[in-house]
Amino acid sequence: MKRKIILLSLSLLFLNSMIARADEPVRFSASAPSTVVLDKPFQLVYSVNASGKDLRVPEINNFDVLAGPFESHSSSYQVINGRTSSSVSVTYTYTLQAQKTGTFTISSASINVDNKKYTSNGVAIKVLPADATPPPSKSQGGRNAISKGSNQASISNDNIFMRTIVSKTNVYEQEAILVTYKLYTLVDVVGCNPKNIIDFNGFMKQDVELPTNKQLSLENYHGRNYSTVELYKVILYPQHAGVIQIDKWNFDAIVRVQNKTAVRSIFDDFFDSYTNVSKLVTAPAVKITVNSLPSGKPASFNGTVGHFDMSSSISASQVKANDAVTLKINIAGAGNMKLIKNPEIKFPDGLELYDPKVNNNFKTNESGVSGSKSIEYMFIPRHSGNYEIPSAEFSYFDIQSRTYKTLRTPVYKLQVAKGTGTETPTVVGNYVDKEDIKQIGKDIRYIQTDKITLSKDEEPVFGTILCWLMYLIPLLISLLLFIVFRKQVKDNADISLVKNKKANKVAQKRLKLAQRLLKEGKKDQFYEEVLKATWTYLSDKLSIPVSSLNRERVDYELSIHNVDENSIDQFKGILDTCEFARYAPNSGQQEMGNLYEDTIKAISSLEELYKK
Repeated sequence: MKRKIILLSLSLLFLNSMIARADEPVRFSASAPSTVVLDKPFQLVYSVNASGKDLRVPEINNFDVLAGPFESHSSSYQVINGRTSSSVSVTYTYTLQAQKTGTFTISSASINVDNKKYTSNGVAIKVLPADATPPPSKSQGGRNAISKGSNQASISNDNIFMRTIVSKTNVYEQEAILVTYKLYTLVDVVGCNPKNIIDFNGFMKQDVELPTNKQLSLENYHGRNYSTVELYKVILYPQHAGVIQIDKWNFDAIVRVQNKTAVRSIFDDFFDSYTNVSKLVTAPAVKITVNSLPSGKPASFNGTVGHFDMSSSISASQVKANDAVTLKINIAGAGNMKLIKNPEIKFPDGLELYDPKVNNNFKTNESGVSGSKSIEYMFIPRHSGNYEIPSAEFSYFDIQSRTYKTLRTPVYKLQVAKGTGTETPTVVGNYVDKEDIKQIGKDIRYIQTDKITLSKDEEPVFGTILCWLMYLIPLLISLLLFIVFRKQVKDNADISLVKNKKANKVAQKRLKLAQRLLKEGKKDQFYEEVLKATWTYLSDKLSIPVSSLNRERVDYELSIHNVDENSIDQFKGILDTCEFARYAPNSGQQEMGNLYEDTIKAISSLEELYKK
């Protein structure tokens, strides 16, 4: 009976996984680096989330197939709330090498899954020429290593630098300029952030949104292939004629370098591996020549530069008195659209005009600001008759033709008939400049003839001290709770601060376990636990991962926190004792007890120094 239940459970599990797998669509895709270097191998990978067969890859021109395809399989199973799901992934990997420079496309491949044919995407690959000069060796401060004690000057400016790339250097007033700040590097960069805020004096700026997760890409610059990343992009609109300078901009780059120190023990090679070094890189200043707009500006011109179209429409041409009418004007195009003003229209008398509604739909990309601006004029004819709504004008300076252009809406004719018997005006609630009519009283009230009983009015609670206290006390309590909880949330969000505060508690827990091992006489486990407690405490206190800690790093970090040499030597002595005592056969209970007491004293003294 038990065996039957097990078989039934396995069958249901398999059935559920098949149902879950059937719900998942088949995806077949191709992936490869977007940029590669000539004569350097790279991988082309085809992936499918199902078991397929009969893979057909197109003829791969302009590339040599060095190896492949290598097929690999992976699968996973999940059980969530009693529902079983499974996933399968199959990859086919080719190793390729480009034959020449240029941009080439590898067509889509196909595969059969459950007797259905699925097609992948194509892949475009740009091939860069090989380096004209060989990259620097390790001894020259290249990608991998610098000696201990070196600073940012050890990293050559040829290996990491910034460029200020502008789309144009000779423009008209209000003409868009794309400015890109781009990092070029031959070394491993962990991060790069601006050291100061740059002022684009003389320009109106519009930031271009970049991906939050920036990826490095290859670019051949002056005969060498650099890893590049765009750090900042901005659209600038010059506000006056003349030569305007975009100032230089300093960035702080964090470079990951390998330490080159003498190996003293087997632990040095494990802990002493890489160090982050700060390197100052500067984006150079650029001068922009700004030309004045030519003479002959139209009367309706207000500084708009770009290329635009204008359209208009009216909701009705025949209405009755007191009916609302809407005239809509739409201006679309690209340029400094934030300077577009509402076209002025002189509406005839007899039309009650409301404030226009404006809807801006702008987007910013590398080509500048584009989109549309919609203006709705709402008016109500109060009297019957024929009205003529004059044309609206919008003028701009066209960058393409270098001339002024004026756009006009057509003249609209409006026929208004008499209303249907009521003189009550239409009330429009959507426009804030008009108020609804309210009844504020009645002309006639009835005279009271019955016996009147007078009573004293009760004093209202509103306005008294008690009333104000009922409002203020909960408000003050809420404000106090908000401040307290906000501080707690802010403190808890800072992981480094939380680890710093709890470093002593975590160390005490580990040392309690070490004390128990001391009493039991377990020498190896005791020393290992004290070593872990010390490294973990220093990692949390200094906000540095354990993998990045070593004796020299501990010495340096504690010294910049004004810790005295005796305390630093205490920690270094504890680490040395733990590392070598496990291999020393003569260490006894007395030595283990002394080490335990020394560790407690070292942590306590460091905590006192941090409190001060």
